[in-house]
Parts: sequence; structure tokens; C-alpha cells
Amino acid sequence: MANRYWTDRENDLIVKDYFAMLSKELAWPPRNYSKTSHRRALVLKLQGRSESSVEFKHRNISAVLQGIGEAWILGYKPAFNFQDSLAKAVFRWLNENHEWTTDVALTRSEAAEDDALEIPIGPAPTFSNQPSPPELEQMQRLAQRFDVASRDERNRLLGREGERRVFEHEQFRLKRAGYGKLADEVCWVSRDEGDGMGYDIRSYAPDGRRRLIEVKTTNGWERTPFHITRNELEVSREHPSEWCLFRLWNFSRKPTAFEIHPPLERHVSLMPTSYMARFENRHAA
Repeated sequence: MANRYWTDRENDLIVKDYFAMLSKELAWPPRNYSKTSHRRALVLKLQGRSESSVEFKHRNISAVLQGIGEAWILGYKPAFNFQDSLAKAVFRWLNENHEWTTDVALTRSEAAEDDALEIPIGPAPTFSNQPSPPELEQMQRLAQRFDVASRDERNRLLGREGERRVFEHEQFRLKRAGYGKLADEVCWVSRDEGDGMGYDIRSYAPDGRRRLIEVKTTNGWERTPFHITRNELEVSREHPSEWCLFRLWNFSRKPTAFEIHPPLERHVSLMPTSYMARFENRHAA
């Protein structure tokens, strides 16, 4: 009985309850809740499932959310090798609750006053001494199925809040180093001069060299895929010593970042996702 596969009904119930807990954890200010109380109440609805099996399923849901670039409950460490039906249940919930990622970005905006202006910056995954996680392939498949890059790209509020944080970070960094005049010259280009320049923030290094910063923001982990436009890629190649991609991740909880510099192919695999179709100037036969 205990080893039988979880049904769609059971998966939907536990996923719904998981997000109920997660929403309290991500609220600002965070709202207290009891994992034990949630788990015991859920067991009563799941006929024959033990508390330990429910708890492990919670860890499976965390793994799905990590794979698709969403925040997860910190007390439930991701456990992989989950059923495909569970991933589908998570997809169903997110598809039925389109406002989820936008609401998370709004919560981060409300909490921003308590954020330090300087964003912690670490090495890019490609430059880290840490080995790739063994479950990376499974997570990449999930990210592709759910198309997390397109989801983040469509979430304009998330993108705007990420750009604002980087704009403030660059100003603070220069002022703290004693370059107040350069800090005053930092420009939020996509807001003040229009989108489509191939970068979002025009900042400066202490020596006066321009920093053309393209910001990519996600609530997920550092390896969450992202979209980059043809124009952004071309600008990165035209200005390789000035352009950089500022990857802002874990935005819903503790915004953290890394930078990658051209050529981008040293760090990521660039995959074409769309094509322009033009009509040929041909005469009918």
C-alpha cells in the first residue's frame, strides 16, 4: 500500500498544500506556519500515506521547483528521481496560478527597503570549483519542458525589479569607493533611454571605463536558463571589453549574482529558439 504510485489527485493535493506553505515563507514579512500541522492535516486526506512519505514528497516538490527555477521551502531539501506525474502536478498548479511569479516579484519589491544596496557577487558556475550537481541533466530537462527562460523573460515586473537592484548596486559600489561623480553618471538605460540598446545599465569602472550591463533576473538557482536576444549578443561582440551579463538569481529570497563576459560561448551553450520567416521573391511556376 505504502509503495503504490501517487495518483494525480494525491499529487495535486500535496502540491497545493506545498505552495500554501511556500507563500507564507516568501511573504513580507514572513508568516509563521507549522510544517508538522500541514503534514498531519494532509495525511488525513491521503488515505494510507505516512507522514514520512509525505515529507519525502515535499522534498521531491522542492527538487521540481529547483529544476524549473522557482523558490522552494528551505526546510525541504530537494530530493531527485521523482515521478514524472509529480512534475506535471507542479506544472498544472503554476499554469492555473499565473500570478505566482509576479506576486513573488512584488513581495521582493516590498522587502527591498531592508536589502543591502550592494549585491553579493560570486563566481559564475563555469568558474566555480564546485562540480556540477549529479542531477543537472534532469533539471535541465525540466527547465526545457517548462520553458523557464521564456517565463522569466515575460515577467516584466521581475525584470524591472532586478534592473533596479543592479542600478542601485552600481551607484553604491562607486560611491563607497570614492567615485561619487561616476556614481552620478550611472544610467538605467532601458528605463530612461528605451529598451533595445543591447544592455540595461550603463555604469563605470573606477578608471572611467564603461560597463554596459545586461541584467538577467530569476527567482531560481544560478543555473536557471535565460533568454538572450540577437541584439544583446551582437552588442556583446562589438564591445567585449565593456559589455557584461549580470546574472541575478535567488531574487525572491536573497538576491545574489555573478557576471560573465564575452565571449559568452565560454560559459553557456547558445541555442536558437526562433527563426524569421521571409517570403522569397519567386514567380509562380
